Amino acid sequence: MAAKIADDATLDEIRAGLAAELPMNAAFDGWNDTALAAAAQAAGIDLDVAKLAFPGGAVDMIDAWFAHVDAEMATALPPEKLSAMKIRERITALVEQRLATLAGEREALRRALAVLAMPQNALKAARLGWRSADRMWRLAGDTATDYNHYTKRAMLAGIYGATITVFLDDETPEWADTRAFLSRRIDGIMRFEKAKAKLTGRMGSENRLSLSRFIGRLRYPAT
Repeated sequence: MAAKIADDATLDEIRAGLAAELPMNAAFDGWNDTALAAAAQAAGIDLDVAKLAFPGGAVDMIDAWFAHVDAEMATALPPEKLSAMKIRERITALVEQRLATLAGEREALRRALAVLAMPQNALKAARLGWRSADRMWRLAGDTATDYNHYTKRAMLAGIYGATITVFLDDETPEWADTRAFLSRRIDGIMRFEKAKAKLTGRMGSENRLSLSRFIGRLRYPAT
């Protein structure tokens, strides 16, 4: 049963409170006012007030849900737990924890990705992917502020997006195919980071390796 939201809750609190409830309704009704109405009713919130919390409609609902998934991931993997892992293990654990949170809501996720794939939502989709990648790298302990900050997040966003594509149709026990796919992609990141460290030690900033083609291959890799 959904947790009731206080009558004096702010719009931000309403948005956060409905985030976990929305996908179970969106799986059947889509990311629309019908799903929002069901979530609002379960939480004891007037629909008109709930709409004020999501002025952007479906995209705002999806945004709130993904933020909820980020928060669940951070709660499940606190710093003291991640600190005992190597960097590769941290990234793997963080991605797999996101998948575990999404596992029961794959139809809602499928519908959410369809909304974000619309041309008018392309920029928002890119921002949401970047936000999740940034959150994972920060939780993993990354403090880079130079161009490494951007390349790491671009690569992880691409890998995460490709992994989600596999995950949506993975019927193997405990998503074995998805885990294997993810492992191969993260191996690629680690190899690239090692090679990049060697290259940047010998190359000036004006001659650094172009990453666009490499990142494109990560986004749509061969399985």
